[in-house]
Amino acid sequence: MKPSVTIFTAVLVLLGGCGGSATSNATTVPVASASNAPPSSCSGSTAAGVGDGTPPVSAPFGVPSGFVATRIAGVGGARELAALPNGDLLVGTAGTTIEIVPNAEAATTTGAPRVFATMPDAPAAGVAFDAASCTIVVGTQFGVYTIPYVDGDTQARGITKIASVRTHGSGAHTTTSVAVSDGTIYASVGSSCNACVESDPTRARILAMGLDGSNVTTKATRIRNAIALAIDPASGALWAGDAGQDGLPQPHPYEFIDDVSAHSGGADYGWPDCEENHVAYTAGADCSATVVPLVEASAYATTIGLAFYPGAQGGAHAFPSAYRGGLFATHHGSWHTLTSTGCNVAPDIIFIPMNGDAPKSAVDWSDPTTQWSTFGSGFQPGCAASTRIGRPTGIAVGSQGSLFVADDDVGAIYRIRPATAP
Repeated sequence: MKPSVTIFTAVLVLLGGCGGSATSNATTVPVASASNAPPSSCSGSTAAGVGDGTPPVSAPFGVPSGFVATRIAGVGGARELAALPNGDLLVGTAGTTIEIVPNAEAATTTGAPRVFATMPDAPAAGVAFDAASCTIVVGTQFGVYTIPYVDGDTQARGITKIASVRTHGSGAHTTTSVAVSDGTIYASVGSSCNACVESDPTRARILAMGLDGSNVTTKATRIRNAIALAIDPASGALWAGDAGQDGLPQPHPYEFIDDVSAHSGGADYGWPDCEENHVAYTAGADCSATVVPLVEASAYATTIGLAFYPGAQGGAHAFPSAYRGGLFATHHGSWHTLTSTGCNVAPDIIFIPMNGDAPKSAVDWSDPTTQWSTFGSGFQPGCAASTRIGRPTGIAVGSQGSLFVADDDVGAIYRIRPATAP
């Protein structure tokens, strides 16, 4: 018989979208066998399973000269990623599982992927790690969960549900992305529609809460589907990448990435009435107080993952100085064709040079491609989506400096490194 752990469910009542209280009730969910000793720190055993995975092979997409990209593991429906301090890699998925790739930072062959945790609902797409509290955070369609962690764990030792989301039911965007900074968990919950006024107080928002689910507030509102979340390790600032609405005059709306922490209270991004630089797409809308994002990308690019490359990153696979402190993002590409070209927007990986928590180049409102450069290309060799060989999703920087990228189209984990040691 599998052991069980008690999950305390915090039922959140959001009053006016800006806060609420929590009550708790207990449910029991089977969890795979693991030590139940509570961790006092992240110190523990070394990574398991080195060498029992598939040897890495060349990735099918291109990266800049001086870098090497390889496929290191297969994980079906791979979504967001979280690198662990001992070199392991957590993978959120389109199903109910969180997977782990042991020793993803190995010199060559990694450990074989395995199930780290099975969650109560799908998709279990969101995953993040908080080194300060040794806590893994998971976002599923209907909840936010925490898992205590000790270095070397390859199975969850306990799962606690701290918050409920999509309290009015499912529909449209079903992923919940998560990030952690300075004792605060952020959870992004996509909208229930393409363009509407939400009745669910948890949707089209980024929520902030304590590690136990307490003190829930709204960090961002009227943000359609901020799938991508990242913490700047230098400042602790929360950044988000949003997928804009369909049906507007192409090539709009530009899709944005922004420093959510730069705005006091609940940052209002204006969806579905306002986009871009205070532009009203609904007749009579007042966009004067909505946020103007710091970074823009082409319409329908669909940012899925964000990761800062730490300025002080060390390790055997650390990137050159030109990438330190910069921001990487993955574009999933469009599901529809552009009327002007008849093509789908291609998936890719981009790099945004940063100066602290500001892009080195300001937005050019006539050209949303000037602030960044393409870092990973070739996912769509032709004009149509039918030519795709992958669609990047999650992205994370490993403990030794490798850049990891997930792909939910072919179910792959890729690892990008400099061709020579730093």
